[in-house]
Amino acid sequence: MLNIKYLVSFSISLIISLFLYPRFIKFMAGLQLNQQVSEYALAEFKDKKKTPTMGGIIFLFVPIITLLLVDFKAFTNINTLLVIASFLSFGLIGLYDDYLILVRQDNIGFPTKKKFITEVVLAVIFGIIWYQYNGGLVGLAIPFTSIFIKVGWLYLLVIIFMLSGVSNAVNLTDGMDGLAGGTVLIALIPYTYFALKLENVDLAIFLFAVMGSLIAYLAYNNKPAKVIMGDVGSLSLGALLAATAIVLNQELSLVIIGMVFVLETLSVIIQIGSVKLRKKRVFPYTPIHYSFTIWGMKEKHVVYMFYACAILFAIIGIFFGVNL
Repeated sequence: MLNIKYLVSFSISLIISLFLYPRFIKFMAGLQLNQQVSEYALAEFKDKKKTPTMGGIIFLFVPIITLLLVDFKAFTNINTLLVIASFLSFGLIGLYDDYLILVRQDNIGFPTKKKFITEVVLAVIFGIIWYQYNGGLVGLAIPFTSIFIKVGWLYLLVIIFMLSGVSNAVNLTDGMDGLAGGTVLIALIPYTYFALKLENVDLAIFLFAVMGSLIAYLAYNNKPAKVIMGDVGSLSLGALLAATAIVLNQELSLVIIGMVFVLETLSVIIQIGSVKLRKKRVFPYTPIHYSFTIWGMKEKHVVYMFYACAILFAIIGIFFGVNL
């Protein structure tokens, strides 16, 4: 039987967020704190500069507040606490980045090198705590087998790669109305299932709260978007996915479940590599979701296609989950 707290957490987070978003949008619009669009963005996306940004601040804080109300003891659970800490800390990095962009009225924000160093430091702290908590027995579980590869302190590299990599991959995916929020919501479903299967009640309650708030965000982010999540949203959601996969020992499943984000990132890496080595582009534009609009698809159809792919990867990922 499902714990009633799952439904309560989801509902409270959804209702509070639905209440806050119209007011947040009005507040940001009144201050003219709108999205700063890159000069390299496609022409049809230039209008997004009129859209209030930093909408992720609501689905960053509302789920945490909801958890305090519904399941306060969750904050004594190391698994849940590490996930929340990752979610919040990476969200604050994004918030600072968004703040700098708005204040300076450019699209530079927090310098990439400094941002990466900050992410690595946070990932190392997360890794050390997780390593010590598990008595050094950390590693990778191989899907469809009982094999568990212990990697010791090398696991820190896995954590750095996952937290920094996935958070920035979600950031790359955030370029069309509803795209990043919807694909992350879909990806969270398998991990909520894993948490339920493993009877990690506290983490499941928190994930339900995040999904409730994220659905409220999507209600205002569907085309034409009335609010954009900003880096505060994309970095926090990416860190949430990575940290959840880590504490549930489902690291490798994230490659499948998060395949949309993997492909978005690969398209950028391939494009940069090709331009530097061959002086030619492989794709019309990257991240690759923009290429589909150049090829003639409407933005909303591209988003729906990515949703369909995300659902497929989520289903495969559930079967890919190990030792459940």
